[in-house]
Amino acid sequence: MAQYAVTADDADFYLSFAAELADSVRPIVLSYFRMPLDVAVKSDASPVTIADRAVELRLRERIEARFPEHGIIGEEIGAKPGGAFTWIVDPIDGTRSFISGFPLFGTLIAYQQQPFCGLIDVPFTGERWVAKPGVARFGDGLARTSACESIADARFYTTSPDMFRKGEMGPFERLSRAARMRRFGGDCYIYGLLASGHCDIVLETGLQPYDYMALVPIVQGAGGCITDWEGCPLSIHSEGRVLATATPRLHAEALTLIQG
Repeated sequence: MAQYAVTADDADFYLSFAAELADSVRPIVLSYFRMPLDVAVKSDASPVTIADRAVELRLRERIEARFPEHGIIGEEIGAKPGGAFTWIVDPIDGTRSFISGFPLFGTLIAYQQQPFCGLIDVPFTGERWVAKPGVARFGDGLARTSACESIADARFYTTSPDMFRKGEMGPFERLSRAARMRRFGGDCYIYGLLASGHCDIVLETGLQPYDYMALVPIVQGAGGCITDWEGCPLSIHSEGRVLATATPRLHAEALTLIQG
């Protein structure tokens, strides 16, 4: 897909629309939360509910009504080809959290394949991170990562140790055990915590573009680093292994440990 130059005014315009999208689906998400729901299992063994589908349908309807020529990549309904621009959405990032009553799930919205803007919305808490190139915000203020530069001083997070497959447990154990402390759970929320300086390293695997593309501008805009496990930039073609850190020096040290 061709990439076009985007001005600062364009970024603000599309990020404002992303916020409108998130506002429009918050009530839908919350209307299903902690309610009895049938849970289906998709071909990749991940769960899905009527809430996931209802939220994505609303997102796609609003995008198509406003920008019928734009492409859309979503978790539940797939890809709609577009012209130069593509929206990447995850209606409920953290469906396992959602169906078990844990409130730190979120809606993710990114714009462009190499996203110049991204949004994490956490419906239950009302928290939101947004970013355009070089600037990430949390609520009404700027989001900034911590100044941590050593794994020995770092606070490590991952959503679940269960996500690491055979051959990936070694990197996970080396990195998490070297950190000052390690915590589990949170899905997209932990990347917001990293962007706001409350944790220092996130390591995950098995993610899809709709899981991580919105996170890229947020982590980078807050001063952090986010790549694959080889240190390469993330794109829709990445294999889903994600490392996010608070500082470049911490990132370099983490990559060394991951790669053994």
